Amino acid sequence: MKQDDGGQGAPLETEPAAAIDMAGAQIDTLRAFAADLAARGEELGLIGPLELPRLWTRHILNSAVLAPLLRTGGRVADIGTGGGMPGLVLGIIRPDVEVFLVEPMERRCAWLNEQIERLELTNTHVKRGRAEEFHGAFEADQITARAVTALKKLVPLTVPLLREQGELLFLKGAAIHDEIEAAQKVLRKHKVRDIEVLELGAEQLAESTRVFRAKVGTHG
Repeated sequence: MKQDDGGQGAPLETEPAAAIDMAGAQIDTLRAFAADLAARGEELGLIGPLELPRLWTRHILNSAVLAPLLRTGGRVADIGTGGGMPGLVLGIIRPDVEVFLVEPMERRCAWLNEQIERLELTNTHVKRGRAEEFHGAFEADQITARAVTALKKLVPLTVPLLREQGELLFLKGAAIHDEIEAAQKVLRKHKVRDIEVLELGAEQLAESTRVFRAKVGTHG
């Protein structure tokens, strides 16, 4: 079932039942974010013109599946967060975690800051710039990224932002195993270990989400 968007293009996807399970007490805040993203996301270049019919499942809940993997009281940096996925979604669902949204585009940062203020998210902060510009500026316990670049390029950009024994959590597509194979030299160089590919959300969503998960550093 779809919701009518008032005749302005594709219909908006009805909120899936899984949204409440994933967001819990934060569901109203997540709904407010989803509503504004649906209303202005295409205009601001945050989502494509055909994304409304799958806004919840393909974007919001696809991001939300990472929430249980976040470390309690930890710090997360989301690289190339764009419209806030997964970082802003995680900041909403996990108020116990500090989230940095790293994004180079000014208009996207303006949108993110607006959402943070509107949704009263005290745990979420915007860092305007590229990941490499923040090497040495701060450290995170976990790094997330969605649809940024291949592992071979993403690992050197993100590992310097991690604390010792930090963790990478990258949302990836069907070619993730090929990416891992192509990045072997880079993975060894940056001491990426305990690599696994998780399939999350299969019981809640029509399509599961692939997550590249790995630790960085020497064995503790």
